[in-house]
Amino acid sequence: MEFKELSLKGVFEITLTPHFDERGFFVRMFDEKIFSQFGITSKWVQENHSGSLKKDIIRGLHFCLRPNTESKLIRCIRGKVFDVFVDLRTDSTAFGKWESVELRENDYKWIFLPRGFAHGFCTLEDNCELLYKHDTYYHKESDSGLLWNDAKLNIEWPVKNPIISEKDSKLMSFNDFLQNVGGL
Repeated sequence: MEFKELSLKGVFEITLTPHFDERGFFVRMFDEKIFSQFGITSKWVQENHSGSLKKDIIRGLHFCLRPNTESKLIRCIRGKVFDVFVDLRTDSTAFGKWESVELRENDYKWIFLPRGFAHGFCTLEDNCELLYKHDTYYHKESDSGLLWNDAKLNIEWPVKNPIISEKDSKLMSFNDFLQNVGGL
């Protein structure tokens, strides 16, 4: 496993090392000892799997409010996505900044997001699937998010007219987040 910290402190791109032979491959997906060497000591309590049927779907930008914030470990297992995360940690010098990575089914990468980030993605092709590990159980009353196209965030999405759920189209603006939540 190779760990690379991205420009937003605490966010890691983790490249796995598959071993191939004539039968196929084997890859270690997680190793608590190796992860802890990079300060990732999350205890995963829930794993989710999402599927998106069409290209140009945007999901997000999702997060949970305090005290139910969560760390996430995210991997694309089918297709290709433009993965986005926004720093909402009030004590961060990157508060309000976003970063993106492209995740593909055969790149064998995880993205680790510490607590305090909003997360979303855009499908770059049909039939995309993502796996998520969470270190906090889902808490419906804490479920929240930011509008995907918020002008203040100015995320450079690879699509102009995405397919969005009704729920995601009604998420709060970044200004509303600042006024009503303040940070994570």
